Amino acid sequence: ESAADNGPVTSPHSSTAASLAGPPTVQVSVLMRRVANEGPAARWQAWRWVLDDVVPQQAQHGDTPRLLVDNDSGATWLFPGFDVALYRDDAEGYFLNASSPAPGWFVMWRMEDGPDGEPFPQPQAVSLSYHDAGRWLDAQETVEQVPAPQQVIDWIDAFARAHYQAEPKRRARPQSFQPLQDRFGQPARVSTGEKRRGGGGGRGGDGEGAAHGE
Repeated sequence: ESAADNGPVTSPHSSTAASLAGPPTVQVSVLMRRVANEGPAARWQAWRWVLDDVVPQQAQHGDTPRLLVDNDSGATWLFPGFDVALYRDDAEGYFLNASSPAPGWFVMWRMEDGPDGEPFPQPQAVSLSYHDAGRWLDAQETVEQVPAPQQVIDWIDAFARAHYQAEPKRRARPQSFQPLQDRFGQPARVSTGEKRRGGGGGRGGDGEGAAHGE
């Protein structure tokens, strides 16, 4: 059986009814591929799983994972039914993705026990947000990326432009307001009184390391 049909992604309708129903959403299927390990890793494990592709959900994909290809060179499984929504409060994440050198889908997946007891990949979520990918990685999850078609890139780019506003750069603090530091890089103490004698101020008897006002 051939791999899943990689047809066009249908963008959500822009009608009022669609916007009232929830955030703009597309449904996709994830393809995971088992490939042979090479080099030293092959001595410990003959196979490994990798993200192969993210494709538009098609009616023939069904609603349960199924095997598409299984031969001497590996195997490909299809996992259908993942909703990818765009949220206004994550517009920056879509902007960062769309403006990157290689915009793509981010898939978080885990290895779990399969029906036969052997380790088997289980995609958990799909996103178009850089921030989602970053949060997953921070949580020590496995995250992989595959390129997104131009239609999807244009979709998230238009959404980001409509809802994301970059924060204006803060005005540089005048040099006179820069925090004072001692020679060790620590905040310096500022005193408006007379320098105390006999080891009372700063480091050593002469108060070295403290900044004094006039």
